[in-house]
Amino acid sequence: MITHGDRDPLAFGDDIGPEKIVFLRTPSVGLRAIVVIDNTAAGPAIGGARMAPDVSALECFRLARAMTLKNATCGLRHGGAKSVIFGDPGMPADQKEELIRAFANAIAPLENYIPGPDMGTDETAMGFVHDEIGRAVGLPAEIGGIPLDQIGATGYGVAIAAEVAAPFAGLTLEGARVVLQGFGAVGEHTARFLELKGARLVGVADITGAVTDPEGLDIDALARLKKAGRSVVEYPRGRTIPNDSLVAVPCDIWIPAARPDALRADNVGRLNCRLVVQGANVPVTHDAARVMHERGLISVPDFIANAGGVIAAAVEYDGGVKATAMAAIEEKVGGNTRLTLQHARERKISPLEAAMALATDRLTKIMQLRRWR
Repeated sequence: MITHGDRDPLAFGDDIGPEKIVFLRTPSVGLRAIVVIDNTAAGPAIGGARMAPDVSALECFRLARAMTLKNATCGLRHGGAKSVIFGDPGMPADQKEELIRAFANAIAPLENYIPGPDMGTDETAMGFVHDEIGRAVGLPAEIGGIPLDQIGATGYGVAIAAEVAAPFAGLTLEGARVVLQGFGAVGEHTARFLELKGARLVGVADITGAVTDPEGLDIDALARLKKAGRSVVEYPRGRTIPNDSLVAVPCDIWIPAARPDALRADNVGRLNCRLVVQGANVPVTHDAARVMHERGLISVPDFIANAGGVIAAAVEYDGGVKATAMAAIEEKVGGNTRLTLQHARERKISPLEAAMALATDRLTKIMQLRRWR
């Protein structure tokens, strides 16, 4: 049984994984972290190292399982894993470097786990990890990496997924109104790539609050605010609203690009859009996915839409370059989005069910080919 839901692996688990759950602690530097290696049937597991003050083993597992499904669906020679580091990503730079280097040394024995950047970490952090143990992806370009956040790999994939999915929702990107929950590395690049395709951003949120303008928000102005360490609510035009009101802003495409469980049973009914493209990992609960399907909303699941980052990471790991990575993202994310939505329509099932069937089929074949236990 392959799951992508909210069950606790510590109590249940399944025949896919997790293979290993490791709790890390280095008291001398205040390191507390969790690593979940979910499945390595396809090869060493790639998965981001997330830093946040409020993480858990369950969240780490759910993210690792999403990576297993994502990597299998994209035909990558990598399994799925994830790590979470307890801490404030905005801590002083020298303190953060010390913590990241301690984390790198703590995961050194986990040779089948290859970390990459995630929320709260970036290519500089991965440079520190690589310096310590020689094993990381999403590295700075100066040391031969494909800096995933700098090129906007995940955001590019989300934009490709939106472009492919739009006709299934009766839309075109030209003139489409977009709302983004989250304006970090994924959200900002998603907005920019969609703007190049003719869409306009009409709502955006960060941890502080949200701002909307039906005439369109200036992405460069928002980016300048974020670069200065300020919030999108300081945007000089538009209307400021509470974070929980963003879900109801009228739009064509609603994109969760922040933390897990953004769309839940208690708020999904307020959506006022035709298409949801899941830019974050596990941003939609199973109950919310069911409600969207019942309402006739098209939703592209996370492990289909946001695979751009790990595709680029796999290309980097194999010695490839940016152009190769971007072409692979367009091919794999676009192809999987189209296949998922076609199967959902033909079989009269939800996109999540169609995506899970696609991932299950590919992962089962991988497991049959490899001696992985």
